[in-house]
This record gives sequence, structure tokens and C-alpha cells, in this order.
Amino acid sequence: MLRLRDKDFDDDQLLVMAIVNRTPDSFYDKGATWDDEPAFERVREVVAQGAEIVDIGGVKAAPGDVVDVAEEIRRTVGFVAAVREEHPDVVISVDTWRAEVGREVCAAGADLLNDAWSGHDPALAEVAAEYGAALVCSHTGGVAPRTRPHRVAYDDVVEDVVATTVGLAERAVALGVDRRSLLLDPAHDFGKNTWHSLAVTRRLDELTSTGWPVLVSLSNKDFVGETLDLPVGERLTGTLAATAICAWHGARVYRVHEVVETRQVLDMVATIRGTRLPARTVRGLA
Repeated sequence: MLRLRDKDFDDDQLLVMAIVNRTPDSFYDKGATWDDEPAFERVREVVAQGAEIVDIGGVKAAPGDVVDVAEEIRRTVGFVAAVREEHPDVVISVDTWRAEVGREVCAAGADLLNDAWSGHDPALAEVAAEYGAALVCSHTGGVAPRTRPHRVAYDDVVEDVVATTVGLAERAVALGVDRRSLLLDPAHDFGKNTWHSLAVTRRLDELTSTGWPVLVSLSNKDFVGETLDLPVGERLTGTLAATAICAWHGARVYRVHEVVETRQVLDMVATIRGTRLPARTVRGLA
């Protein structure tokens, strides 16, 4: 059972986490949801499309303009509170690595702290424990927030991913975070070149076999673009192919830009695996 604050999900449920960027410079949507009303419309749209989780981010992952703690709080906290009021049943995640931000968004109603930077601020796990929030434990190979990897090397990237993320999860449990409320994220592209991200995808079963639920963030990533030699706006097919592989290997949560297409892939994989029935079966029977 996966518990995201006060919401429980069965082990065979595959969850879609829709991305809502509160930034003017995001790599994919170029600030399409920077203003309040487009951001609210994005939340309404993805909830209507069936996303169980919305992931709100106030700082883009890539290098760029400095965003201090106060500005990140300004971009996220009021919006989280408003989304919580309008959508009481949706799981609200906030993409942050800062404990100060985590504390404010949890007080405003966030259920999940999506730490994409591998415990860079160790106090973030303490905040999750304090508020009963869920926490994502990710792998970046030691890369600092908002920096790109440069000739990063591992003896075995998958072994490093497993050791790092499990270690972070066990530390969080020791601090008081509910064991059912922790997710492991191999963090494709973060602290990794394309070969590393491909290996993590191919061998994702080594991470899911730890027993911890796994989140993957594949949507329009550079490893997809480099593999297929495609720009950001043309990576959907490659993203969905990687999504199917991760679903087959047992990932539970999928952080995405395209909700409908992702849900169809997840439903198809789940049905092939035998954990979901077809929506209808009349061929050769009617």
C-alpha cells in the first residue's frame, strides 16, 4: 500500500503525476503556466484527464536565473493552498529540495515533497516527518541543484542508484516518515548521461525489486532526445516507449506532461500484465 499523506493506493495502481510549472523559463512549456489563471486551468485539465497527482514546481531544474527561498515560496505556497481548496481529493506534490519551502507548502496543504536533488538539504526529510507528508528519494550522483553533469562516471550506475535511494529512504524512516510514504526515483538525466539513463531504464527492475515504490520522470527528457535525435517538442513517442518499459518493470508513479497518452500506455501495459481488465471484450464473442 502506497500512502500519500491521507490517501492510500493499492499496489497494482499506476499513478500519473502531472507537471505544473510555476516558472517563466521551464524547458518544455516555456512558461505557459507562469501566470495564475493558465496554471489553474492546467490543474483543472489534468485532474479531468485522470491525473491522481499534480506536481507543482517553482524552480526549473536546469541552470538559469537565481531563485531564492523567498521567491520559490512566493511562486508555490499560495498556489498550493488554492489548488487544495479547489481540488480536495487530488494529491498535491511540490518539486523542491529546500526544507524552508517544504515546510511552507506542507502547511498550505501539500501531500508529497518531490526532492529531485537527492537529499541536498537533509532537513527536507525532517519536514516530511513533521507534517506526515510523503517524500521522493532521488539519485543525482552528487550533482548540486540546478547544475548539469559533466563527464560523470559510475562503476555501475544502477547499483549506485539503488544504494543511494534506498539509503535515503531508510534515513527518512528513521526520522519518522511513514515507510509507506516513500518513493524512489532513479532521476533520469540528473547526474547522468544518456548511456546512464538508458541503463537505468533497461534495468529498472533492480530498483523496483527493492520493494519500495518507484517514481520515474521521463517526460521529454534529453536521453530520449539524444537517443532519437529529436528536439524537446518531438519526444512524446520516445517518452511513451520508455514509459512502457518502466511500467513493465514495475514503476508505480509517472511524472509527465502528457496525461492522456501516458494513461493509455499504462492501462495497456497493466492489461497485458494481467493486473487490469480490458475496457471491453466483444471481438469474436458478440
